[in-house]
Amino acid sequence: MELYCLIHFTPTTFQNKEWGFGDASASLFNPPRFDANQIAAAAKAGGFKGLISVAKHHDGFCLWPTKTTDYNIANSPWRDGKGNMVKEFADAARKQGLQFGVYVSAWDRNHPQYGNPEYADAYREQLRELYSNYGELFTSWHDGANGGDGYYGGANETRRIDRATYYEWEEKTWPITREMQPTAVIFSDIGPDVRWVGNEKGIAAETSWATFTPVAPDGGKPAPGHIDGQFLGSGQRDGKYWIPAECDVPHRPGWFYHPEQDDQVKTPDQLFDLYLNSVGRGAAFNLGLAPNTEGLLHPNDVASLKGFGEKLTKTFAENLAFGASFDASNIRKGNKKYFGPANLLNDDRYSYWATDDDVTQPELIIELKAETTFDLIRLRENIKLGQRLDSAWVDVWQDGSWQPLAMATSIGASRLIQLDEPVTTERLRLRLFAPVAVALSDFGLFKIAEVDFALQGAARTRADRSLWRVMAGPLRGSDPVLAVDGKPETFWLTNEVDLPVPISVDMGKLETITGIGYLPRQDGNPVGLVSRYVFETSMDGSDWEIVTRGEFSNIAANPILQYVDFGKAVQAHYFRFSIDAVANVTSNRSAVSIAEFEVYGN
Repeated sequence: MELYCLIHFTPTTFQNKEWGFGDASASLFNPPRFDANQIAAAAKAGGFKGLISVAKHHDGFCLWPTKTTDYNIANSPWRDGKGNMVKEFADAARKQGLQFGVYVSAWDRNHPQYGNPEYADAYREQLRELYSNYGELFTSWHDGANGGDGYYGGANETRRIDRATYYEWEEKTWPITREMQPTAVIFSDIGPDVRWVGNEKGIAAETSWATFTPVAPDGGKPAPGHIDGQFLGSGQRDGKYWIPAECDVPHRPGWFYHPEQDDQVKTPDQLFDLYLNSVGRGAAFNLGLAPNTEGLLHPNDVASLKGFGEKLTKTFAENLAFGASFDASNIRKGNKKYFGPANLLNDDRYSYWATDDDVTQPELIIELKAETTFDLIRLRENIKLGQRLDSAWVDVWQDGSWQPLAMATSIGASRLIQLDEPVTTERLRLRLFAPVAVALSDFGLFKIAEVDFALQGAARTRADRSLWRVMAGPLRGSDPVLAVDGKPETFWLTNEVDLPVPISVDMGKLETITGIGYLPRQDGNPVGLVSRYVFETSMDGSDWEIVTRGEFSNIAANPILQYVDFGKAVQAHYFRFSIDAVANVTSNRSAVSIAEFEVYGN
């Protein structure tokens, strides 16, 4: 399929949060102009082939009238309590010719029985309901987030589970999928059919194998959210199972809609780059869409998807290698009809050029029909015969000799190689390296198309930091000024300290503040990422007033700028940002890090 979308839309949208706590009233959920067809049509225009409804996210709110919990759409005012949003998404997807799938969060921050066997039974019943009433599904999507603090029916506490055993994935849960939706692939950290790529950036590793052996961090039984992630991105050449990667990434910085991100929608060019680094590395590309409180995609989202679809269509409209002639160093059994290189230029993904068993480093001379300019090369293996190629090298005939042009490792289902600049030639050489006979199904040359696109809306205004004086107290570690130096690559990092940790700032003058921004460290190290905070302001540095408190959810997987809009203007000379908790840390002692802290005003 290559391309599909994941739609996040729950009461969390109406709270302007990234993860719901589970305490929002069902009455919040009432999008007055909801139009599943608008969303599905926008995805279709972008070239996507499927929609996945987040039927239940971590907040526990169900978008269908389930019998397993009262926290569902039947108790919202939307459609007078008679609506079924999962069904509307399913119908709209199929109307647009898209396949349909469901995401059902295993973690439920609302359910009072979460952590007990009764909830695990209820979760499996939710799957049965969704598998029964919405037609054939192409995927059943399972998140790795499981356990932590939540509302839990009013208990408002932290609950931990044994991720390896609680859901009984292999014993009780996945067999339901196999029985009721046998054509649906199961996605999770560990597969068993499709694996998470290990980041939420939409990027697979340069070398990317579809084969993979899931292992738990403690060497025991792996499970969603309980896995040694070192090979998630790359897979393993000798992996035990065929579990190709999926690259998920939100269309905006966050998975849910936030009005302050209307001008931060990924552009068609950015989406195309993600396509090259996901589908172009043998993985799937899953783009997160976020309807707004009206129940629609913002015009920027719609325009971006349309532009991306146009860029894909125009770029791949013509394979510039069509009409080429080939001279292969070897053809399997000498049979040109079944195994000859002419099969590289037809539209059949599973016809192929193959070599004899003992020929594992063949060469192919490609004579183009005319001098041709291109900047993108596509190679595909006949994936039904496995991922065979270790590497492929492309050379160009120049000044009377072969000159290296491009190379790639782990070709797989699809490999797209973008050149630094366009090349014009009429003669190429392809050199392949594998431990077994090769089975190459496709060779393509393309010129990347340009499309017009412009975002609507103005960016936020950041307060001047030139007069700021940072007061972090007697904390040891790097200089706290690094948190406000305007350089995302630097960061303030304390030693391990007792939480909460406050950092105070004298802004040097009276400021009108409407929001704040926290940028986590950008070096890929998860140590010290702020997950819960309190923000206070003061006129004199002595008397403080709490303006907002909250959580930066999903910060470890998606360490982007976290923006908090107050919904009002506040005047202050000083502010204090207190870190109450750090991601992936269960104790009250931890290091703390801030790459950048920003204040926004009028």
